[in-house]
Amino acid sequence: MPRERPRQRADDGRTEDWRPAADQEQLRLRATVLAELRAFFHERGVLEVETPLLCRATASDPHLASLAVRLQAAGKTETWWLQTSPELAMKRLLAAGSGPIYQICKAFRDGEAGCLHNPEFTLLEWYRPGWDHHRLMDEVEDLLSRLSCRLGLTLASAERLTYGEAFRRFAGVDPHRAACEELRARFEAEVGAAVEGVEAGDREAWLDLVLTHLVEPHLGLDGRPLFLHDYPASQAALARVRPGDPPVAERFELYLEGIELANGYHELTSPREQRLRWERDRHRRRRLGLPDVAPDDRLLAALEHGLPPCAGVALGVDRLLMVLSGAATIEEVQAFPLDRA
Repeated sequence: MPRERPRQRADDGRTEDWRPAADQEQLRLRATVLAELRAFFHERGVLEVETPLLCRATASDPHLASLAVRLQAAGKTETWWLQTSPELAMKRLLAAGSGPIYQICKAFRDGEAGCLHNPEFTLLEWYRPGWDHHRLMDEVEDLLSRLSCRLGLTLASAERLTYGEAFRRFAGVDPHRAACEELRARFEAEVGAAVEGVEAGDREAWLDLVLTHLVEPHLGLDGRPLFLHDYPASQAALARVRPGDPPVAERFELYLEGIELANGYHELTSPREQRLRWERDRHRRRRLGLPDVAPDDRLLAALEHGLPPCAGVALGVDRLLMVLSGAATIEEVQAFPLDRA
């Protein structure tokens, strides 16, 4: 847990702490890691870019809650969004011929606070035209290896496990074919309690509960990173779906010490399929009582122009720092987390 720090009494009587949550060692580690990230991509000819954090459109994924901002401009007030990741704008750069690109930026997600979450966090995101998700996993592993060597740490070679294999091994169910009732029964049997607030027929919610509570704690342990890949097609997000029995999303997540660090895709390039997925997300948002998110017309126009075949990945820098330093909470690696911002 974070070390206790002396608190100061503000003039209005409220107790506040103006000091950073992260100590000097953590701040120096962050600076070292950021410098190494930039050196890694510079040596590989990947262009650093910047895109807006405040945009008219945002991600439609029902699992992501964007922060809305009331913006006054040109004599009118509009709702804009702080970005959950720079993905939408970076794909417009790719369609315009940018070539391989990366970005280190702040990202924002509402309703996320806890030992692994802060509403504002640092994200590394990069894209490789002409690559698939397997080749990108290789580069993610190269990056981890470089950082561990630079910091005098030891990481074993990464393991790769399909989503289906992981569920069968650690939860005893087939995630591609199990019915909602089987997923619910397995989850409740393992945790020893009934679940309230989850619709009986919401298969995605039950898959997510089984993943986070029964599977994730076993992933990437003992200093060996693990790539979980080939997700159910229903969880493709913005990844391609590979036909087969069952069809799977060409998507991966990276885990280390049971913590999810990165999420990558063999990117969807079809504007037609992108529109369909956006509408499916909007329908699910309405069913769940979530705010509507209109399609990003500029992204769709970029896809119509032509997004090159590519793979992309987003990596949480704060969580990476947690794992590298052995910190127990995200606030230990951030200068000013939410309660000190």
